[in-house]
Amino acid sequence: MTRDPHSTSLPADHTWWRVADIAWDDPLDASWADRTGGRWNTPGDGPTLYLNADLATARAQIPRMLEGTAVDPEDLRDDAPFVVVPVGLPSRQRVADATTDTGLVALGLPRTYPRRPRGGEVPSSACRAAARSVRAAGLRGVSARSAATPDGSGRELAWFPASGAHARATGSRVEFAKWRHEAAPAG
Repeated sequence: MTRDPHSTSLPADHTWWRVADIAWDDPLDASWADRTGGRWNTPGDGPTLYLNADLATARAQIPRMLEGTAVDPEDLRDDAPFVVVPVGLPSRQRVADATTDTGLVALGLPRTYPRRPRGGEVPSSACRAAARSVRAAGLRGVSARSAATPDGSGRELAWFPASGAHARATGSRVEFAKWRHEAAPAG
């Protein structure tokens, strides 16, 4: 089925938040997800950078990052190896809307996203199929309700950078102890 994504512009000068492992050489490297895949991309689809619209959504990513491990997020110490990086994107980015009912329906996703109408999470395979139509339409990503927040209240972005485009850090990375509980770190 061919989909016609409903597009929207990203807000100018918005600070996005990238959750990263402290050991990563370049937390803004969009080629990593191209190799490994993610919710909105299959390996080989193209560079993808996963960002969060706010720190509450960034915090919600930690349990998802620890899925499949024996680590309980509540047991993490303040020196856990997670950081957030404040990120800016190039201006005039048009992305698919996966936050409104109109946008979700246009992508072939349920209005209840990130949940299925009868319960359970919408599978990544459905998101990946929708993202292929987004790339085909020449859009720069998907602005979505976050699957890390079960009620969909968080917002995240799967950004598909154009050739030669790069995200930029707009400040220093922030250690886990400073952002795991605070509303917003300074700087």
